[in-house]
Amino acid sequence: MNEKFHALPEAKQQAILNAGYRVFSQNAYKNSPMSEIAEAAGISKSLLFHYFHNKKELYLFLWEKCAETTIEYLTRYGCYEQQELFESMYRGMQAKMEILRRYPDMGLFTIKAFYEKDPEINAAVQESFRRYFNLKADRMRLNLSSDQFIPGLDVEMMYREMYWASEGYLWEMVQRGEVDFDRLERGFLRLLQFWKSIYLRKE
Repeated sequence: MNEKFHALPEAKQQAILNAGYRVFSQNAYKNSPMSEIAEAAGISKSLLFHYFHNKKELYLFLWEKCAETTIEYLTRYGCYEQQELFESMYRGMQAKMEILRRYPDMGLFTIKAFYEKDPEINAAVQESFRRYFNLKADRMRLNLSSDQFIPGLDVEMMYREMYWASEGYLWEMVQRGEVDFDRLERGFLRLLQFWKSIYLRKE
């Protein structure tokens, strides 16, 4: 699928991806014309349709690319190899900041897509999210021991809450235009320290 797109040079692929993320993150699905994406990518609309048959195909391709890229970078940064949850989350934030450098609008697109109400898109996005989120959670659980947390804690629920809080923190800063990576990292470290004080078992 999308062989013609994958045959493009990497720089051209990235330009099209970033154009799609930018336009779709600024508007609802139905209000995001392919012509605007093509213009942002520096190609003709007919050429964009040469790579993707329709807008739905492009949108879902971008969504799947988000998930694949996230898994790729989390793996590269060793997030799934850690036995300590907060070290894994710290590495995860570093991985996502690296993604942000490459795809500045991917995070906003992800949030926009997750809440997209268009029935043509919503079911596919939600099914894909459950599949990828459960994969990430399962890979985390392979190494994590519940002994490190306070007794009776629902570790899966805690992980979900921290996951969404950290995602929200990162992309809120991006939306404000505060793409100072050192500041982002310091703020996230403060979040981690707060969570550690609440959830970790006291020695």
